[in-house]
Order: sequence, then C-alpha cells, then structure tokens
Amino acid sequence: MNDFLLRSSHRLSSGLGLAGLFLSALCLLGTSQALGQFSGPIGTQVHDPAALKPPPGARVAIIEFEDMECPDCAAANPLLKEASDQYHIPWVRHDFPLPFHPWSFQAAVNARWFDTKSKTIGDEYRDQVFANQPNITSLDVLRTFTEKFAANQKLALPFAIDPEGKLTALVKADYALGQKVGIEHTPTIWVSTSQSRGAPFVEVVDRTKLFQLIDQALADTKAGK
Repeated sequence: MNDFLLRSSHRLSSGLGLAGLFLSALCLLGTSQALGQFSGPIGTQVHDPAALKPPPGARVAIIEFEDMECPDCAAANPLLKEASDQYHIPWVRHDFPLPFHPWSFQAAVNARWFDTKSKTIGDEYRDQVFANQPNITSLDVLRTFTEKFAANQKLALPFAIDPEGKLTALVKADYALGQKVGIEHTPTIWVSTSQSRGAPFVEVVDRTKLFQLIDQALADTKAGK
C-alpha cells in the first residue's frame, strides 16, 4: 500500500508542482498516522476453536500451547502458575515443541513420562525445566537434569523413556492440535470460558492484563448461569 501511495504522490506532484508536493506530503502523513493507530499486538487467527474450552466442570480455564525450550514460555510460566493457583482455575498445558529447538521435543516426552506417575510431578518437571532453562544446553544436559529430578522424586528414570513411542505420539498429537487451532508462536495463551455471556475465549496478547481477563471471564460466567 505504501508503494502505491508513493507512486500516486509522485504523479500528483508532477502535475501540480509545489502544491502537489504539499498535498502528497499530507497524504503520506495521514496514512502513516492511520496505520499507527491500528498497529500493535495481533492475536492468533483461530481456525478450529474446539480445543479452546475449559475442562468439564470448570467455568474458566487458562489454555496454553508451550515449548519447553522457548525463553518467552519460561518468562510466562511463573505468572500462569500464580494465576491458576490464585483463582483456583485449571491450567491446560499443550505441547507445541518448535522444530528448530534441539531438545524441546524430548523434554515434552520426558514430562509425559512423569505425568504417568503423577500429573503433579509432570507439571513440576515442566516448571523446573523452565526455571533451569538457561543451563540446559543440549540433550545430554537435559538427560542429566531429568535423572536428578527423578531421583529427587524417588523415581528411577529408565534408560528408554518411551520404548513403544506412546508418549511421542501424545506430544505429536498436541502439536497437530495446535496446528489445527492455528498456533504460530509460543507461548500462545487463552482465557477460556464455559456458558459465558462474553467471548468463549480471549487470547492473552498482553500478559499484564491476564488477571483482568480472568476477572472478566469469571464475571461473565457467573452472569451466564
């Protein structure tokens, strides 16, 4: 659009001299200001919202697609945990390991193995990986970290964590779900509601507004009863 305006302004200025130049400048300035008003964070274009629902029985939930090697996911993790704990609402965590991160997929598989022992232990592993993310520099370092975590939980980590590929399939299924939804980056976070008078889900583009969005979601679902 800017190229078109520049060509148009050039033709206009050629025909009208100094007056044309002045009008062209006003045209470009006005366009720039108009574009600036509409610039800012852009949310995810949701293709299939089926996954963006709270678990059965929950009025409101936080839904996240995360990559355990993603620095911004690590930055968001304590806030999401705080919100889930403070409001006593579910925090649904989906795996979306990005292909260019060398150890994120294996970390997701590891977390799934701990889930088989206890979902609480699995989530604690995820939290600990995020907290120690800068120190996990390779798959070998991840393995050592995971062995220590397992030992602290009094669990024996097997040499082959996923011999039948079942956990790998779960991670891949989550990734495919994210693609179906329309995920393009991590973390992607929503506050979702059930039987709400407001929007059924709202993306958390600005995380400073997370608590405000949860407050609104709880008010909307209460009113919807």
